[in-house]
Amino acid sequence: MAVLKNIVRSYPEIEIIEMNTDMDHIHLLTMIPPKMAVSDAVRILKTNSTKALRQRFPFLKTMYEHSDVGIWSDGYFVTSSGIDAIIIQRYIQRQGLEDKGQAKLVFE
Repeated sequence: MAVLKNIVRSYPEIEIIEMNTDMDHIHLLTMIPPKMAVSDAVRILKTNSTKALRQRFPFLKTMYEHSDVGIWSDGYFVTSSGIDAIIIQRYIQRQGLEDKGQAKLVFE
């Protein structure tokens, strides 16, 4: 998660509001300017985090050497949040607990 925080220092137009991980995925609540394509923001985060992780953990270079996918999967899910941003932020904060039945997402 520190890797992503370092990336947005170089790209201040991408703001990470909330972030949390689970066993095999990450949830981000971000804000990007209307002039930036969502795909560009995702590309910036994936490309730069891959470079940083490969520098920090050299074994990843050989582990994903022949993979078209690399460290990240090709896909991503995006939705705009509007007034539901607080609900989404709470969900992300509880990421990992929800799947274990330790937290319940309540829509108020």
